[in-house]
Amino acid sequence: MEYVSTRGGVGAVDFEGALFSGYAPDGGLFMPQHIPSLDGDTLRRWSCLSYRELVKELCSLFITAELVPRSTLNDLIDRAFSRFRHKDVIHLSRLKDGLNVLELWHGVTYAFKDLSLSCTGQFLQYFLEKKQKHVTILVGTSGDTGSSAIESVRGQKNMDIFVLLPKGLCTQIQELQMTTVIEDNVHVFAAHGNSDEIDEPIKELFADVDFARKYNLMSLNSVNWSRIMVQIAHHFYAYFQCAPSLDTTPLPVVEIVVPTGGGGNITAGCIAQKMGLPIRLVAVVNSNDIIHRTIQHGDFSLSESVKATLASAMDIQEPYNVERILWLLSGSDSHLTKTLMERFSASKGLKLPEDLHRKLSKTLRSCSASDRDIVLAMQRCWEENHYLLCPHSAVAAHYHYSQPDGVCFHQKFSCFSFLSSTPRCCLAPASAAKFQEALLQAGLVPQLPPEITALMAMETRSTLLERGQNWAQVLREQIEVAARQ
Repeated sequence: MEYVSTRGGVGAVDFEGALFSGYAPDGGLFMPQHIPSLDGDTLRRWSCLSYRELVKELCSLFITAELVPRSTLNDLIDRAFSRFRHKDVIHLSRLKDGLNVLELWHGVTYAFKDLSLSCTGQFLQYFLEKKQKHVTILVGTSGDTGSSAIESVRGQKNMDIFVLLPKGLCTQIQELQMTTVIEDNVHVFAAHGNSDEIDEPIKELFADVDFARKYNLMSLNSVNWSRIMVQIAHHFYAYFQCAPSLDTTPLPVVEIVVPTGGGGNITAGCIAQKMGLPIRLVAVVNSNDIIHRTIQHGDFSLSESVKATLASAMDIQEPYNVERILWLLSGSDSHLTKTLMERFSASKGLKLPEDLHRKLSKTLRSCSASDRDIVLAMQRCWEENHYLLCPHSAVAAHYHYSQPDGVCFHQKFSCFSFLSSTPRCCLAPASAAKFQEALLQAGLVPQLPPEITALMAMETRSTLLERGQNWAQVLREQIEVAARQ
């Protein structure tokens, strides 16, 4: 298994090369040269596996045994999930009106990113120990990525992590989960800018090839292939939990609703689909609706500004993983992908070619939700189930509640099989406990676990980045200082 850049400007690399790269040197993103194809018998066999075992099976398709022996891979993944609170790692809650919520947030930071980043941290440590190497990790975060990335590498002597967060645009809890980690290898910067703006200095440092090579720069954002790879398992597990029976031919379809910001989870879904998983994907967004407009109209262009919403981790206008989806749907056409992305980078606006837009709209459905939609979905879910949704999960629930069937196959099947519809699963990326402000706006009472309450009294440490400062230069200097220590 080798990995190529979506822009075709560099040679193929193995999994280790993709893991340590972040962006490819030509500005593209790494993708597998070939997507493995699974037949119905394999899917039926996998349907009995736990989430943990599914992750092992999927990772073994993308990481050769020559690089990481299978027994070692299994151990790394077991270690990665050892800190998760739920015995099954993730959990499906079946609620009223056919609302199936797949809870991806039982890790240390109460967010789905713990799943892929805990595994990625283990993969990094494995290779670094073998090669006695040090890396510098650069992460821009809209809320949850930063804390999950920090938890995956905190205290490690062969890694320094530099995290940029948008000051005042994360929730208080999200910010505290980053700034309260006092470790020598953790460096947090609070920038007066939005999520897209904090990505700019990171891209600038990666584009400086000599600097990136000297300090072994890498990213743990979902530009990193390892994160996408692990997230493919969400879709397989959701499918197996919600499909009514796998005894039929063809296999039944399950609709998976994916709250979408940077596009990592929806990209993982597209890959799962390409592997042969019979799923229908819905990308749901907040008022920052570039992905929705791209799917509906082929309009991949920025709005005038990023809107602050209740689903703050999705307040993104430049979803970089769209590049991977366009590459996949274009038949791995790196020349076309490079042309489109360079045009977007220059003008911040792009009309997709008609053929590519047709393939995209056939592959993905989409929906956008306003803050009012989010609040109403949170309220309805609580009234019907006494179940608290985070605002990002509520974007998915809004889609479910707005569908004419309103009920999924499982609950209809028991009484009204003649009315059966496509089963549906909504991915829940974070715990409601992290979003007190949104809960209060919905008139709901936050339920805070002790680990989150304890954050309020802890010491914090971060460096402020003011507007007008050269953020890239500040980062350069701090990286150089850390390297000398």
